[in-house]
Formats: sequence, C-alpha cells, structure tokens
Amino acid sequence: MILIDSGPLVAMADSADQYHRECLAASRTVSYPVGTVWPVLTEVMYFLSGLPRAQEAVWDMIARGSVEILALGPEDAPRIRELMQKYAALPMDLADAALVRVAEREGTRDIFTIDKKDFSVYRLHGKLRARVIP
Repeated sequence: MILIDSGPLVAMADSADQYHRECLAASRTVSYPVGTVWPVLTEVMYFLSGLPRAQEAVWDMIARGSVEILALGPEDAPRIRELMQKYAALPMDLADAALVRVAEREGTRDIFTIDKKDFSVYRLHGKLRARVIP
C-alpha cells in the first residue's frame, strides 16, 4: 500500500498547481493500492474550496477506487497525539500524523507527498524513515 498526502491529490486535481505535472507523472508509476485518511481529504477539500471541478476530480478518484479511504479509530488516537507532540516543533499537523500512524499500522513506508521536508524528519515506529514519492 502507498499512502497519499493532500499535496499530490490537490496537484493532480488542479491543473494550475505548480506540482500538477510532476504528481501526474509520479501517479503513473505508483503501484496500487493507494490509500489516504479523512484528515487528508479534509485538507484537500479545503485547499480546493474555490475549485468545485477539482473537488469533483478527487471524489472521482475515490469513486473509481484509485484512492481508498482508510479508517481511523479510537485506538489510533493515542499514537496520533504522541506523534503530534513529538514533532510539535515542525509542527506536525493532524493529516500528517494520521498518515504516519496508518503507515505504521499497515506496515508500509511509502508516502506519496510533496512535503519532502517534513516527511524526511518523521520516523515510523520511532526509527524508520518513510520512502517519499516522487
């Protein structure tokens, strides 16, 4: 499984985004399944709030099964909180913490993100660096 952050979703849906071409090209090389979490989708819809067609493009990705929404439950909350506390100096937002938590839970290190700076600092299980795509 590859986890996708808000940046590539926004970029792929918005042709005017500076990362649009790079993320589309990278998405063609990604093996599936691709998953994300609700906090990421909340960010995406906020960033695309003035672009209803782009929002629809994201919903279409989900409807087609190109992007799967992964569940977060109460058992994930303590680790998400711990991650946000640990990386408060960056700061780590809820979406990033949720992705790191799900990566740990699902046993993947692959994160599709344009946020290379922060994801190069985060550690899965306190020691493993994520593999950042692209």
